[in-house]
Amino acid sequence: MRKSNSGSHDGGGRRRPHLRQGIIILPSAFTLGNLFFGIYALITAARGDLIWAGWFIVFAAILDLADGRIARFTRTGSSFGAELDSLVDAISFGVAPAFILYQLFLSETAYGWVLSFAYVTAVVLRLARFNVEQGGEAKTHFHGLPSPTSGMILATFYPFSQTAFFQTYLGDLPWSSIMGVVTVILSVLLMSHIPYALFPRIGFKTPRGRFNTVVVMGGLFLAITVPRYYFFPVLVLYTSWGLLKALLLGLLDRLPDRDPLLDEEEGDDSGAEVRQVDYRDVAPGRFKRRRRKRRGRREPGTEDQARPKDTL
Repeated sequence: MRKSNSGSHDGGGRRRPHLRQGIIILPSAFTLGNLFFGIYALITAARGDLIWAGWFIVFAAILDLADGRIARFTRTGSSFGAELDSLVDAISFGVAPAFILYQLFLSETAYGWVLSFAYVTAVVLRLARFNVEQGGEAKTHFHGLPSPTSGMILATFYPFSQTAFFQTYLGDLPWSSIMGVVTVILSVLLMSHIPYALFPRIGFKTPRGRFNTVVVMGGLFLAITVPRYYFFPVLVLYTSWGLLKALLLGLLDRLPDRDPLLDEEEGDDSGAEVRQVDYRDVAPGRFKRRRRKRRGRREPGTEDQARPKDTL
């Protein structure tokens, strides 16, 4: 009797291909949602509504965070998903924030668009390097400022500038020049190797996990209740703290764990440059001690051959 194909598992308990394909589509759907908000942020900014344009970039960043976690949770990460995510991020956190910056400060200048171009270039190069250097997924920290952070800093400035606190205490500052300098700094940080912390892991099994959970829940509460006061200052603080920490610990010239100019996967030595190293030049004393120990050892079964035979 032929088995029906309507179930989720076959007779051996294995997952059906069509079900797994459905799970693989889920992270990509979040990535395309990220793209939707990035494009709509461009359209909204073109219409002059810079506040909602900024919030759409925030929505895109939330979906960008979600698609990676869903891919890891369902174990459906793939090279296709990593490449799609980078292409979408180039629009949502590169082109869209640069256009918001242009609409806000640079549209009246003749060559202001060059600053937007420089920022988009930094984002694109940062995303390409991220895929090569970290395989599309940061393990312990980011090498350089994450593109969603820089994009949200540029996008949420205008909502923050409309608050009563900003209008009262900060409104008289030359923000056109300040944001130009901030954009240049963000572009440099995107291309740097400064280690930036990942999103904290939450949970209730360890004290650190419980602390992270409290911090994340508190931040989520503030993001929902007072978003105009929350996003821009917190993102600037995160960026500044990473830079300050790198300056104090001397991590500005920190190299990545992998060579970004080599395209092969980890563990694949095909095509890699082979470098001959004479370890006697590195640690001559240690090498000699090891050589003496090896000479003092006898191979199994050679003891009888080395001993002279008795003669009659």
